[in-house]
Parts: sequence; C-alpha cells; structure tokens
Amino acid sequence: MPSVNKVFLIGNLGKDPEVKYTPSGVQIAKFSLATSERVKRNEAWEEKTDWHNIVLFARQAEYAGEYLKKGMTVFIDGKISTRSWDDENGVRKYITEIIGNVVKNLSVKRDDTSSSSDTEDNGNHNSEKDTEPMDDLPF
Repeated sequence: MPSVNKVFLIGNLGKDPEVKYTPSGVQIAKFSLATSERVKRNEAWEEKTDWHNIVLFARQAEYAGEYLKKGMTVFIDGKISTRSWDDENGVRKYITEIIGNVVKNLSVKRDDTSSSSDTEDNGNHNSEKDTEPMDDLPF
C-alpha cells in the first residue's frame, strides 16, 4: 500500500530566513514558522501556537532569503522529515523539519502609490523540478 507524506501550513515567520549553501553550491534557507489555533479549555478559549522548522532549497531558498522577513504570513506545501546527529558530547539529537516544495507569500503589501511591482517576485514557487537531493545535505 502506498503512503503519503504531505504537509500544508499557513503561518507567520518567527525569524528572518537563515541562508546557507551546500558543498555543491545549492542554496538552503531555514526559518521557524508559527501556526496557531483556538482551543477551549474548561470554559475559556485559549490560543495554542505550534512552531515548525522550515527548510527550503534552491529557488525557494533564494526567494525566501530575498523576500521573506520575520512576521510575514506564508503558505508552505511540503513534507515532514526527521533527522538525527550526534552532538559534541556524543549524545544523539533529533529534529523534525518541514521540507518545503512550494512557498507563497500571503502578506499583503500596503502601498497606495503603486498597484504592483514588476521587480518583486510573487512568491509562488514549485520546486518539484529543482529540489536538492536529500543525500547532498550539509548537516
């Protein structure tokens, strides 16, 4: 039976993207994304926030580094990936990340002097044709 690993997130960037390069020169961008929902506890409604580690490659990473900033609202289409490593003390560490295939800026730019910019990218990127192979990761 086939399986599916698919994630759709809409949330706000917790920090500016951190951009690095693989040894082969492919760009990687990492940032945290907050998603929130309202949950009822007893008689009161509370907001519950989850934080996600987002990783983008190639064109999506380039776009994120150039156009995305802390606080912006984005849509991410990707998959869940968990990796592990040994720290400097030999302790096994784990991290769960969302590997993004599509990133879309949903923040509304409010500029009353012009309708749209020809130089700004619209943020709709699909990376299925240019996703970096997972065996070339620098971590």
